[in-house]
Amino acid sequence: MDFLQHPQDASPLHDPEAIEQAEAVVGEHIGDARSKHLARVPLFSGCTGEELARIAHISKIVESSAGTILTEIGAPGNSFFCIIDGRVSVQTAIGSADPLRPGDFFGEMSLLDGEPRSATITATTDVRLLIVEREHFWRLLEEAPDLVRRILIVLSRRVRRLEQVANSLLLGLSRT
Repeated sequence: MDFLQHPQDASPLHDPEAIEQAEAVVGEHIGDARSKHLARVPLFSGCTGEELARIAHISKIVESSAGTILTEIGAPGNSFFCIIDGRVSVQTAIGSADPLRPGDFFGEMSLLDGEPRSATITATTDVRLLIVEREHFWRLLEEAPDLVRRILIVLSRRVRRLEQVANSLLLGLSRT
């Protein structure tokens, strides 16, 4: 059987130019959806539309079900995660930390210092995550300089909280 007796009978997707155009439209739509998700995240709230589009281009959105272990203490870290929807629990070597919610992020420490993961992060609800892989993380920081400032502020707050916990523990030990 010969299905393509006339060129007009061919699906437009058999035409290489039409395939390219279709892929561009689909890619644009996916990028737009990612940009819309990013715009809802406080970490990215100060980004311009162009910055959001660049971030969307180098990231992916993944959905995981409740109970999924997203990172594990001691494992190599190759991804930065930003929570779009859902909640996760945080377990560190010294105990549980505050749960993370939409707009919170994790995984940046391993990408910054190359050390293994410092926490086990588990989805407590179904979650939608924006993920940036190691090879794109530095590009992300270069393309959205305001983002660097926001990440540093969050990291500083986390260090201060840990210092407060450590000081409380030391104070408690010195009283006994």
